[in-house]
Amino acid sequence: MLTARLVPNRRVGIWHQFCFEPCIGSGLCAAPANPRTMNHPTPPAIHFRKIFQRVWLLGGVVLLASCAIAPPPAATVQPNPVFPPAPEQPRFYYERTLYSSADVEREDKNASLKQMLLGGVKTAEGLGKPYGVAVFHGRVYVSDTGSRSVAVFDIPGQRFFRLGEEGAGQLRMPMGLDVDGAGNVYVVDNSARVVQVFDGNGRHLRTLAGDGQSFLRPSGLAVDAKGERIYVVDTGGVDNDKHRVRVLDAQTGQHLLDFGTRGVGPGEFNLPRDVTIGKDGLLYVVDGGNFRVQIFQPDGSFVRTFGAIGRQGGQFSRPKEAATDAQGNVYIVDSAFGNFQIFTPEGELLLSVGSRSERDGLAKYMLPSGIALDGDGRVYIADQFFRKVDVYRPADLAPTAGFAVKR
Repeated sequence: MLTARLVPNRRVGIWHQFCFEPCIGSGLCAAPANPRTMNHPTPPAIHFRKIFQRVWLLGGVVLLASCAIAPPPAATVQPNPVFPPAPEQPRFYYERTLYSSADVEREDKNASLKQMLLGGVKTAEGLGKPYGVAVFHGRVYVSDTGSRSVAVFDIPGQRFFRLGEEGAGQLRMPMGLDVDGAGNVYVVDNSARVVQVFDGNGRHLRTLAGDGQSFLRPSGLAVDAKGERIYVVDTGGVDNDKHRVRVLDAQTGQHLLDFGTRGVGPGEFNLPRDVTIGKDGLLYVVDGGNFRVQIFQPDGSFVRTFGAIGRQGGQFSRPKEAATDAQGNVYIVDSAFGNFQIFTPEGELLLSVGSRSERDGLAKYMLPSGIALDGDGRVYIADQFFRKVDVYRPADLAPTAGFAVKR
């Protein structure tokens, strides 16, 4: 007959193995000596029942022991990317990513408890197809062509909302956007061919160029800090020469002047994409089809240019949007490179941030498009493919400082 016998495992110091061996003459299977039963062997059924009970109990011991002995390996925490990487002095730290309303909204403890007790899934509102981005004191505005609205991530206020969804100022294809010094938001509607203006909380203020005939393909926009002038990039098309920047009164929408036409010479454009205003008051225009950045006076006078087509740092392949910082440096997003490059106002390359990837990750991009800087120096970059906005903090700013912190 075979029966179970526990065998000590000296390596781990517990009993967790068993083997089968003959019980005849071993005394392992026999019942305790009893004068009245010594002459009557135990029925085979009883032997097998005892074996089964011991094996069953032993299985539980093995299971518990294995859990105690071999815990799952601890997850490896990857450090946040730093630019430039060590041993160079850091200039920017990747800080966080905004995917949905859950990334900013204040947690409802009662709702979380209810979900835990009764089940259910926490819902959040995400981005459809983000394009442009603007920011004012930690409030991030993202033009979302997928949802035909502007998504607002209010980081310090811990709330999420949208503007332009319906009613006055309803948007059809929001693209470029910017904010003035009072926090008002100016949005280019590429489909309606107008500019919609909202206050910081989403209340519609006015429509500029409301006849829908002032632009051919408006894409980018910049407004001065006083909210007096807006500069709208009219991208044009392959079958016309209306590749230009149109200047309007930001209050009345009155047309003030144009500059640029289709071409490759100084002051000429080929499918311009965006415009931003520098610390020096000059206009920096992304001339996408000519793979360069052109600089102009506010009256449209040409100043200089930098950049060329190529695959090396400081060159461009598919430049999209632009932004400037308090030192006057110029930030250009390139969709083909999957990064943004930082230049001096004269066009000297300072730093490249991010890299192209087919998989989402920290500082990884497939189709980056929009870029903006807040007053505290944080950089916000939107990616259309991964439907996100990444945030970078300048190295000289503490994590708890600036505008993008909870109140």
